[in-house]
Amino acid sequence: MGDGQRGRRCYHRLRLGQESAHTEEDRRRLLILVLIAASGLLALGVVVAFLVFGTGGSDSKRGSGSGIAQTMRDAGYTFNTYPGLKNNSSHTDVPTVDTKVKWNSNPPTSGPHYGQWAVWNFYDSPVALTMSTHNLEHGGIVIHYGPKVPPAEVQKLREFYNEDPNAMLVAPLPSAGDKVILSAWYFDESRAKEKGYYGEGQQAKGTKVDKAAFQAFRDAFRYKGRERIPAESLQPGM
Repeated sequence: MGDGQRGRRCYHRLRLGQESAHTEEDRRRLLILVLIAASGLLALGVVVAFLVFGTGGSDSKRGSGSGIAQTMRDAGYTFNTYPGLKNNSSHTDVPTVDTKVKWNSNPPTSGPHYGQWAVWNFYDSPVALTMSTHNLEHGGIVIHYGPKVPPAEVQKLREFYNEDPNAMLVAPLPSAGDKVILSAWYFDESRAKEKGYYGEGQQAKGTKVDKAAFQAFRDAFRYKGRERIPAESLQPGM
């Protein structure tokens, strides 16, 4: 074999080696690019998942009962959310405390009510529902208890009230039977301009006083009524 042929063959092998090296390097570069792209998509997916699920949603979702419902059910209570009912701000739709009103929950959680609210207190006698509904509009929590609720549970209810009575109204309700009923009129201010939105009635019913569950309900909805009355104006006796 002549020097020329050997030279050509060596050159050919060198070219093949260079091409092979280039091909291998290109593969590595492509693999790196694929990994970078995949990691970017994964990171984006994590961010999206966090925004959708990790933040716990908007205040409206938290306030509308999505979380508190399970808490109350775990405590043995039923929990329901009702569409907020429209009411006349002049209260001409309820001219007297005894006016018959058609509400969508029992006891009411929103809607037409008398122009005067009930004094914030713990009552031993029934309070007109046309008045207690006004308390709900101001951001208060109204708790009713039936005549068949054991005295020991009523005492627990009184103790719960005494621990933090601001914007709280507790009263017996003859039709409640053996139930203790917590009610609130929640209003999402971010939806204030939404046509047909008058808030949401939130209500839990059970037979036992569960302090932790009651605190959760109170803290979720108190001071968040359709009318945001300052907390200092919702004190007992006012």
